Amino acid sequence: MAKQEAMSLLEFQERFHDEDVCREHLYKMRWPEGFVCPKCGVVDKPFNISSRNLYQCKHCNHQASVTAGTVMEKTRIPLIKWFWAMFLMSTDKRGCSAIQISNELGLCYSTAWFLCHRIRSAMGERDTEYILSGHIEADDAFFGAPTSNGKRGRGTDKSVVLVGLSLNEKGNPEHIKMQVAPDVKGETVAAFAAENIAQGSTISSDGYVSYNTLDEKGFIHDGRICDPVNDPEHLKWLHIVVSNAKAFILGTYHGLGSKHLQRYLDEFCYRFNRRKFTLQHFNRTLFACALASRLPYAELTR
Repeated sequence: MAKQEAMSLLEFQERFHDEDVCREHLYKMRWPEGFVCPKCGVVDKPFNISSRNLYQCKHCNHQASVTAGTVMEKTRIPLIKWFWAMFLMSTDKRGCSAIQISNELGLCYSTAWFLCHRIRSAMGERDTEYILSGHIEADDAFFGAPTSNGKRGRGTDKSVVLVGLSLNEKGNPEHIKMQVAPDVKGETVAAFAAENIAQGSTISSDGYVSYNTLDEKGFIHDGRICDPVNDPEHLKWLHIVVSNAKAFILGTYHGLGSKHLQRYLDEFCYRFNRRKFTLQHFNRTLFACALASRLPYAELTR
């Protein structure tokens, strides 16, 4: 992705002060080379139906709004509030709860909750492009409150999350993937690795037997029992990042059930993977929302 324009809070506030400015910015981001008709695909300057905020193709007469085909499609929420929600969710590493978005933007709670989930959905779609490679730390983690047995570790009732963290040549974190899983069986671990990690990568894990399947799937596997005293570097960064993810979910959302956990993890991973893009977070998130498909409300409530 090309480098996006950096923007501070004050610059954002001064620039996006009304609907017309927001609509023009989204238009230029979606169609930098000119309007692309979603029906016939022709690139040309459209007729601007300003009274309805629509653009009409000169070739097939199809009419489309600037939000058509995005997570904001058919929205009744003003674009300026969408922009503020994206800015707040992408720049605050602690995240923004639906209650906070509701209070800050003057939306009812259910509307704010749905808006936040649509933005998280776009974040998750965007991160599917990342494939971990090189040296990977892999482990499983458990999120949420136990439902019945109160056990800890791999015998708990908490939600199982498989985690992969790539390291650069200096041994520092690069990108992370987190995926809610039904269990920690060998085939589940192998499927997670096949989907998210490049073949031939070196994967470090703890000594749990399920990770031994990685040897048979085209990966170089280094499985050792975690010993913080004698081997403090083994899985060090992964454990730190998982602790940060748990603090984010516990501190902002006060714990989560399994139903929507994946989207909150997508939000955490999205910000973590872009932590080096100083002040570019809003435009990158807007770009992700412009490319992503709309999340139906029924999918959230079923």
